[in-house]
Amino acid sequence: MLLEVNPKNPEPRKVQRAIDALTQGGIIAYPTDATYGLGCDLLNRKAIDRLYELKGLDRSRRLSFVCADLANVSRYALMHDHVFRVLKRLLPGPYTFVLEATREVPKVIQCKRRTVGVRIPDNPVPIALVKALGHPIITTTAARHGAEPLPDPAEIDEEFAGLALVLDGGPGGMEPTSVVDLSRDPPEVLRAGAGDVSEFG
Repeated sequence: MLLEVNPKNPEPRKVQRAIDALTQGGIIAYPTDATYGLGCDLLNRKAIDRLYELKGLDRSRRLSFVCADLANVSRYALMHDHVFRVLKRLLPGPYTFVLEATREVPKVIQCKRRTVGVRIPDNPVPIALVKALGHPIITTTAARHGAEPLPDPAEIDEEFAGLALVLDGGPGGMEPTSVVDLSRDPPEVLRAGAGDVSEFG
């Protein structure tokens, strides 16, 4: 189901409809500063399982999540000085940073190295969702595994028939986030995408 939302100033009642869907275990689609994302409640194990199935994603592939700000990130990831400096400079922005996880992160989205992918998109919609929900939401590109991202909210609604809601903030991007592993020294670029990764060699 499509629901148009103001991408610069999302309407509270529309944000609340998305929150209602998330708290009931639903999966939603929403705009970010890169591609559209698919997401669910970070703390709902069944919803995370359904998201893997919906996307056709192998369980060995870990999902990332959206935080509202750096204080929010620090609850779920270890914020060493060098990590904090990088995040403060580049976020909000089209990056996913792999960080050392704290005990607050559900096991289902941690990898064996106890790391987790974290996003703070430069887009008011997902930030509003996280603030209203009170904790992070899962995020993964709105695309079948290995396929191009879908920029059209109507296409996303059609392609992923099990979605509870698609927040339509206009056409989305086609280039996913850059993924940088800051848990390693030196940092490792896992995917070069929308964010400039030249400083990471």
